[in-house]
Parts: sequence; structure tokens; C-alpha cells
Amino acid sequence: MSTVTVNQDEWRDFLPNVHDTYPFIDPAKEIPSTSSSSSPSNNTSRGRSVLITGASKGIGLLTATRFATAGFTRIALAARSPLDAAVAAVKQAAHEAGHTDPPPHVLALHVDVCSADSLRAAAEKKNNNNNNTGGGLDVLVNNAGYLERWARIDESDPLEWWRTWEVNVHGVYLACKYFLPLVLRSELKTVVNVSSVGALAARPTSSAYATTKFAVCRLTEFLHNDHSRRGLVAIAVHPGAVKTELAQGMPEHMHAVLIDEPALPADAMLWLVRERRPWLSGRMVSCNWNFEELEARKQEIVDQDLLKFKMAL
Repeated sequence: MSTVTVNQDEWRDFLPNVHDTYPFIDPAKEIPSTSSSSSPSNNTSRGRSVLITGASKGIGLLTATRFATAGFTRIALAARSPLDAAVAAVKQAAHEAGHTDPPPHVLALHVDVCSADSLRAAAEKKNNNNNNTGGGLDVLVNNAGYLERWARIDESDPLEWWRTWEVNVHGVYLACKYFLPLVLRSELKTVVNVSSVGALAARPTSSAYATTKFAVCRLTEFLHNDHSRRGLVAIAVHPGAVKTELAQGMPEHMHAVLIDEPALPADAMLWLVRERRPWLSGRMVSCNWNFEELEARKQEIVDQDLLKFKMAL
């Protein structure tokens, strides 16, 4: 079965690939202090906040624990699934990293990302919670996703096909719509949208998932175009090929590519947001790339306006 790619190989190999976490993106690594926080810690993550959708398991949950390890003080977990175990895991990660004075405030938000009412209510709850804990929302990570059973378009299930769009695109839009006012009140003002290398390939039978991930990248560009003047940084990411419950829903012949460790996207997404990176706003990056080399090519990326979708002519 052939695959039509759109610069997929060139994009993948834009930088050397890694498949596990590495010291440059270590969540316990201190970063230069640029914060106005009065916290005695010199880790600028102290006092900062993040909200992660799809946070009850998989990459979303591990990412939340990495934010706790890095010292984020306010961590909101959003998911349809029960969150008690996730809350405990995040608190434990903070404790093991020595962030106990004070420990992070962990907020569980039971949400359906396909429901405007649900996300509106979650944003109101987060805003009300801020009245007690202070600040806006430094980082929004749109991680919740859905993968349909792959099939040719004429053999696909219309409801499942559209469910993929409801979660992967409509869900990202709704989370951005209702949480952006909080993000824009913060210091970091950063949104990370989880896309996929699938956005770069027209692989037979993946018409819903691949097109939604393409749309997420374009939506990320619109976030940048609409709000960069207000300081927003919006980045789309490919999380790597991790053997998650969702990824194992791909056809079995695809499972051989699932070779990346889950710590890689968790630590990579944290690195992307630990300081403002407007030079990456509106662009799509791969968590498989060596980010030390990514940073070294910053000027080239900006000058040539790289890492965006364009029509080849």
C-alpha cells in the first residue's frame, strides 16, 4: 500500500532525531531566572500554571507530572475519565522533586472537549479557582485526541469519522476559545497543540485522523495570526511515535514504528514552554528533534519562515 507524503521525510530529518529524553530538556534542570515571582526558588517555573487536556493517562498524564517536577505551582488536569489517580501522581512527582513548600495546587476538571458548555464551565471554574491561587493561565496544552478505525472513505463509519474531527479539531478550538482569556492574562501566554507527523502524509485509510492533524497545524497558525500582537505564542507539535493506547488503534502493521519513549514528548513540551519562544509561534515542531540544535537554528527558521504548511509550486 503506497503512501503519498508531503515533504514528510525532509521535515522529519530537519534535525537529528532522538527517541528518548536527554539532559538538555531535563525537567529538573534550572533555567535562567526571568520571572518577577517573589518565590525564594530560582526555578522560574515556580508560581506558574498549566492546563493539560487528555491528562488522565498516557502522554497527557506524564506531561503533567513533568510540569510538577519542573516546579509549576498550579496544574490543572482536564479529561472525561476519572482523575483521582492522575492528581495523586502529579502531587507525588512534585514531592519527589522537592516542591513541597508549598506543594502544587492540582485542579481536576472533568470535561468533554467536544462540548462548548463543558469547556465554558471548566474555564469559569479555573477562573474562580484563580481567585484563590492567583494569576492567569501560563500554558494550555491541547493534548486530548481521538483516532478512528482506519478505513477507506467508502467503508468508513460516518459517526466515527466525524468524532475524530469533533475531538481533534473542534475540541482544540473550544479549549482555545474559552481558556485564551486566561492565557492572555499570564506571563508566558503559550498554547501547545498536539498534532502529528500524520499531518504530512496522505496515508491510505487515515483520512479523518491525518486531515484533523493538518487542520490543527493551520489552526495554530491562526492563533498566532490573531493573537501574536497580544503576546500569544502558539506551537503545534508532533509528539513522536509513542506506544500509547491511542496509537495502538492504528492498523497493526503500523505498530513497528512506535519506538519512542513517552518521557520524550513530555519533557520536550515542557522545554518548549518553560520560557517564551515567539520564534516558534505558528510553527510545527517535532518532539523527536534535538532541541539544542533546534535552538541553534532559530535565526534560520525565522528568516526563512520555516516549519509551516505551504503549497509547493
